Amino acid sequence: MKTNGLLKGYVWGSASLLLVTLAQLLMKWGMVKIPPLSLSDIQISWFLNHLTALIAVGLGITGYVLSMVCWYFTLRVLPLHRAYTLLSLSYALVYLAAVTLPWFNEDVHLLKTCGGVLVLFGVWLIHSKPSQQAH
Repeated sequence: MKTNGLLKGYVWGSASLLLVTLAQLLMKWGMVKIPPLSLSDIQISWFLNHLTALIAVGLGITGYVLSMVCWYFTLRVLPLHRAYTLLSLSYALVYLAAVTLPWFNEDVHLLKTCGGVLVLFGVWLIHSKPSQQAH
């Protein structure tokens, strides 16, 4: 596989990773801000009162869609065993963002931190040797 094509695959994969991570964070933030909804609540005023949260959820969904577009281009170039592990990085990134960004108000836990480190180590193991198989 050409280095240029491999690089493009990692660029597309990284874009997919960042978009899916951002989408997850936007969805979480927006959903926490939206109260439980019943049919009697469906009025224009309810939507206007929760517009920012609804926009965040909509942007999160858009992020997922754009991530899938990037994923399409990633899979055209990278072998699946390498491409798929890139998405695993999202678990570690979402956890890191959730514990560092104050509006998520999540606590750091040793076990979860160890899990994130293990994910990073696993991705490193898979990507540390050149692939011997065609995609």
